[in-house]
Amino acid sequence: MAGRSRGGCEALKVVARCRPMSRREEAAGYERVLELDVKLGQVSIRNPRACPGEMPKTFTFDAVYDAGSKQVDLYDETVRPLIDCVLQGFNGTIFAYGQTGTGKTYTMQGAWAEPEKRGIIPMAFEHIFTHISRSQNQQYLVRASYLEIYQEEIRDLLAKDQSKKLELKENPETGVYIKDLSSFVTKNVKEIEHVMNLGSQTRSVGSTNMNEHSSRSHAIFLITIECSETGPDGEEHIRVGKLNLVDLAGSERQSKMGVHGERPKEASKINLSLSALGNVISALVDGKSTHIPYRDSKLTRLLQDSLGGNAKTIMVATLGPASHSYDESLSTLRFANRAKNIKNKPRVNEDPKDTLLREFQEEIVRLKAQLEKRGMLGKKRRRSSRRKKAMDGESATENEGEDDNEDGLEKNMENYLKEQKERLEEEKAAIQDDHSLVSEEKQKLLQEKEKMIEDLRKEQEATELLATKYKAMESKLLIGGRTIVDHTNEQQKMLELKRQEIAEQKRREREMQQEMLLRDEETMELRETYTSLQQEVEIKTKKLKKLYAKLQAVKAEIQDQHDEYIRVRQDLEEAQNEQTRELKLKYLIIENFIPPEEKNKIMNRLYFDGEEDQWKFQPLVPTGGNSNQMKRRPTSAVGYKRPISQYARVAMAMGSHPRYRAENIMFLELDLSPPAIFEFERSRDPAEQDPRALHLERLMHLDSLLERPVASRVRKSRSWCQTPRSLPPSTTHVSLTSSSSRAPTMPAQE
Repeated sequence: MAGRSRGGCEALKVVARCRPMSRREEAAGYERVLELDVKLGQVSIRNPRACPGEMPKTFTFDAVYDAGSKQVDLYDETVRPLIDCVLQGFNGTIFAYGQTGTGKTYTMQGAWAEPEKRGIIPMAFEHIFTHISRSQNQQYLVRASYLEIYQEEIRDLLAKDQSKKLELKENPETGVYIKDLSSFVTKNVKEIEHVMNLGSQTRSVGSTNMNEHSSRSHAIFLITIECSETGPDGEEHIRVGKLNLVDLAGSERQSKMGVHGERPKEASKINLSLSALGNVISALVDGKSTHIPYRDSKLTRLLQDSLGGNAKTIMVATLGPASHSYDESLSTLRFANRAKNIKNKPRVNEDPKDTLLREFQEEIVRLKAQLEKRGMLGKKRRRSSRRKKAMDGESATENEGEDDNEDGLEKNMENYLKEQKERLEEEKAAIQDDHSLVSEEKQKLLQEKEKMIEDLRKEQEATELLATKYKAMESKLLIGGRTIVDHTNEQQKMLELKRQEIAEQKRREREMQQEMLLRDEETMELRETYTSLQQEVEIKTKKLKKLYAKLQAVKAEIQDQHDEYIRVRQDLEEAQNEQTRELKLKYLIIENFIPPEEKNKIMNRLYFDGEEDQWKFQPLVPTGGNSNQMKRRPTSAVGYKRPISQYARVAMAMGSHPRYRAENIMFLELDLSPPAIFEFERSRDPAEQDPRALHLERLMHLDSLLERPVASRVRKSRSWCQTPRSLPPSTTHVSLTSSSSRAPTMPAQE
């Protein structure tokens, strides 16, 4: 991105915040080990297991907020200046770091329903859109995205398919970005809050001993603000500011968590990513490091610009005051103390090439030109129709002074289309009423009018679609200066300015007091005068004791650092052992259940992706060309239902052996047998014979036929077809097909 530096290097701003003691901690009898000096910006932590005379450890930060601080105080003094810089085109990042249950999510989000407890994120939403509504001669486009890093996998919280994993990419011009991350254009606070709530519903949370609603993933809410403003040269200049609002998962120890199932694996991944974050900060602070390990985790890669890059960054270190959280609070304080030494190089992102605002503006200009073209076409058509009416002797009144704005164009186009439709309907009715026309000619004219009406309807729909699209695109651009009409907004603006002045005054006062303490220690020796040697000995003895206490504190700090290093190393070794066990299990499965040739196929498909820093599989089918479809399987048996070998084909050609045939294995000669024909005498007068006797006679005759041998009953079709028999007229022909006549012509076995 193109940009220019303003102000050079800038240190990462670190503030500390301590939550009040919980009811569970008070009931358990834990003591308070943290002391905060809000005026000096200092946090003192006392070791509950140390000797009574041991000095507490003190850390100094840019600002400190105790248990009685309000959300609005933190926002006005620390966050508001950063949001103003983002609106000017800078990149900004705010993230909360601390142990589980210390108030990270409360600091970032708070209680949305209660105005006094709203966190940094909802107040930032209101701040951004309030600034846009008060601006003048500026166009804004605000986009929002929401993602989480769960077990080192990036997921889009706003996508419908939550199982899809997103990939990290890197561009030399724009830096690190996430491929296929969804983004929503928002026009007001309600819309962006709706986007935030949708993503929060799908975020990974769980219950542990430390926190009932513990965040099990790192969540990042990304806001992109594009601003277009006319410069002194008369050209449009675009600035793009990006705000990353990061809610980190808590650093925790599995022994205190009391977790089981998937929770230990989640905690291991969380601790590894936070450890990678600490390594990046240590490498940035240490001037001797030539390599910054941003690629050790997805979190550090996403925060690459925020840590030592092109961004203004604020870190909020959240602390727990109880004695059972001493180790975690001390680790958080040391982490924050190292982070405040990071130097960033923020700059304004001016006139980047890939801005969505520029695309929106170009699309609006194109749609407006199409609407104007249609409007001018409508004017010409109306004028020509009026001239035609005037030539026909009809009265025509022309409207001179038509509006040239968008509303006038749309209204004129609508009136023109309405007039044309009415005229076509009248002509259609006149044709139907004209009896002098031939039916064919009348039908042809009616079809032409129907076609003209249909074309007119399509043109009207296209015009309405263009107008709707134009309004939708224009509505997404937020233009300032439209709501500054009442005195209330001016008073609110003045009130916010006063709050900013008070916050700036407090910050300067805190910095002056810290500087005065340092100077008092340096000039103490120069001011002192001794009246006697005894007095000098006493004063220097006090100084010696004070220096000795500092020396002991430094030694204790070194020992604590060594213990912390051992503890971190043990955690890493435990994670490494767990991964080694999983790796051995997978190797065991591969060696015992996967054939070597299949294993070699898989190994040959592996390749290392340098951009994502991980191993991947090559596709089974090369994705060359424009078509992504898989190739069809080659035909192996043309003309046959099943594949047949070459040897079998030769054998089939040589003879009809069924061994080599895939189909038509048996050949059976079909011998058609004629139906059995028999005749019997029937009395001319049915009334002369008893029906029961007649029926009994027929059954007996049928039984006699069935008892005859098969050979005597089966006849060849040749003799049956060639020698037809003639029956006397006094007899009746009855044809019965024997069941044995359908059987194959095989000799009877006796």
